[in-house]
Formats: sequence, C-alpha cells, structure tokens
Amino acid sequence: MTVARPDEVRRFNRASLLRLLHVGGPATRAALATELGLNRSTIKMLVDGLATDGVVEERVPRLAQGAGRPSLLVLPQAQAVVVLAVDVQVEHAAVALVGLGGQILGRNSWNLHGRQRNPEEVVTHVAESAALLVSDLGVRPVAAGISVPGVVRRGDGLVHDASNLGWTEVPFGERMGTALGIPVVVGNDAEFGALAEYVRGVGRGASDAVFVSADVGVGGGIIAQGGLLRGSAGYLGEIGHMTVHPGGRMCHCGNEGCWETEVGEAALRRALGLDPMAPRGAIVAEMRRLQRDSDPAGRLGEYVEWLILGLVNVVNILGPELVVLGDLFTTLPGPVLTLAEREVHRRSMISRAIGGIRIEKSSLGADLKLLGAAEAAFEGVLSAV
Repeated sequence: MTVARPDEVRRFNRASLLRLLHVGGPATRAALATELGLNRSTIKMLVDGLATDGVVEERVPRLAQGAGRPSLLVLPQAQAVVVLAVDVQVEHAAVALVGLGGQILGRNSWNLHGRQRNPEEVVTHVAESAALLVSDLGVRPVAAGISVPGVVRRGDGLVHDASNLGWTEVPFGERMGTALGIPVVVGNDAEFGALAEYVRGVGRGASDAVFVSADVGVGGGIIAQGGLLRGSAGYLGEIGHMTVHPGGRMCHCGNEGCWETEVGEAALRRALGLDPMAPRGAIVAEMRRLQRDSDPAGRLGEYVEWLILGLVNVVNILGPELVVLGDLFTTLPGPVLTLAEREVHRRSMISRAIGGIRIEKSSLGADLKLLGAAEAAFEGVLSAV
C-alpha cells in the first residue's frame, strides 16, 4: 500500500482549502475545519501559509453580531491568482482577467465579421486584447480557459468542427498557447456554461444537471454526480444535433431535422415572424414584448412543442435533477417555461420516476461562458498555488 508523504498531504490540504474559498467565498477557520474535516491546528498552519504568500487575508466581519470577539474571516485575494478567460462566439468574442474567487477584474470584447472569424485573426486579437488588460490592470494570468462553439478535443484544444465559425480541424489550443505563453485549456461553450452554472449559478448544489443553450446553434453541457461529463476525447454535448424531425430542415452538420433547426436562433426568428436576417437585438426586443402577451406559448406556436420534445428526450436519456436554459432560451416568457416543465414531467418517464425535474433560466447573463472558461483554467492551477 502506498502512503502519502507529509508534503503531499500538505499540498493536497492547501489546494482543498483554497478551492473551498475560491468556490464558496470567505469563511471562518472553524467553518473551514468543519468542511474539510481537519483539526484547527492544521487549518491554522494552512491559512497562515497562504496569508504569508499573499493568497488570502483575514479580516473582522463588517457586520459582526453578538457579544465577544468575532471570528476572523479568511478571504481569498482576487489578484493573487489570475486567469485569462476567453469567450469566442459566432458574432463576437470577449476576454477577461478573472481573479481567485471568480471576480472579473477587467474585460474587453469585439465583434466578429468576415475575416475576423479566421482562427489566425482570432488568436492575434485575443493575444493583443489580453496584453492590453494585463498592462492596464498590472496582473499577469497563470493560465487561460477558452470557450468555443464547436466540437473540441479537450486534450489539446483541437477544434474538430465549429461549423458556425467555419472552422474545421483547427489546432486552436496549440496556437493560443504559443501566442499567450501560458497553459491553455479549450472547451465547448455549452460545456463551460454547465461548469459556470454548477460552480457559480443556479446549478450550485445540484449533483446532476444539464445546461442547454440556444445561440446560432444549440449545445449542451452535463454535470453528472458532481463532475463535468466530458465523453471520449472530450467530445460531448452536441444535443442540438439529435434528430427530432425526420424529413425536416437541412442542418449545417449534414443531417436533417436536428433539434437546433427547430429551436435555434433561426427557428426563433421564424416563430416571431421576423426577417431571416433580423439581428439578435430584434429577437431580444420581440421576446421582451412577448413577456406581456396573454398567450406567449400560443404566439410561438410549434416552436414550443419542438422545445418540449427535445427537453423530454434530454431528460429521459440523462436523468438530471435540473435543466438550466441559457443564451436565447433565457428570453423565453415565464408561462412558456412553466408549460415546458409541466409537459416534461407529464411526458418523461424519468421525470415522473424521480418526482419532477426543475427547469430554470441561467442566472449568469453575458458572463456565463467567461466564468466557465475561467473555472476550467482554475482547475489546473489551484493545486500549484
């Protein structure tokens, strides 16, 4: 039997404590001891070491209550460990420096049109934008997480296919790593969305959840038993390409009747009666008006039925306790979500078996993919702090 050396145990305990502060926020030494199952002397040694290194500090709570001396709070120092988060979407890209504890320290974004979508142009612009942020904020990232709307090989960041960007077999991770000079992890945008919701959003505390996002395409990320499900070689979550309508519309993937052809951005334009070339802003504005409609589900017509059909399939196959809807799905009126939740329970064997499944909108807004990319980057660095 292999016995861990004392220095290995210390590194493990230090990383566990730092992870707890990073995800859960400030905590007292007593709370950390209880959560980690360590004695107080060990917690003191770990906190003192991290404080000496400038990674945490201890403060008296601002709103101390009760008699006696208040317990000090251990706070992670955001600028002590910083990562670069990158969110590449079909129409725009964004970068941000994210500090320990998930705090966004600064960001930049730009639109992607024509040649700007070329992988080489994206790499160059990301590197230049990151350099500007580093110069402005005076902090240097130790790793980078990059979200891409496509099929990504997690091991090396090869983008096998990002059809909506026009990318095929792009060694994006390698190119970004060379340009940035730091470790890089590249992942599917919906996968990183699921990670963000699990760590910082409505998915906190849910051991089994599915994140489903609608943009130009439709993607999914899966949390299974408290961890991100990654699939063979990191390929997973293309739920937008399950066939729901045999003989339906042609999809850019080469199949016909894919779910994203019935509930993606183009389908939502059709349901709202908008011009096929109407900008994203027009969709959002029309959906806001729909919030005041007496029958929003009726106005959207068969779009709602395709949405429900896909969700029933997802629930029956994956059996989550929670489904989180992101991106354009967050604009759906409340009555539509209520109807979808009710119908998924009625028509899904799994939902009925476990007593119902919650369907909720993402709570993280436009920062969702950036936060997910940041968490992916943090996964590889906290143990080395």
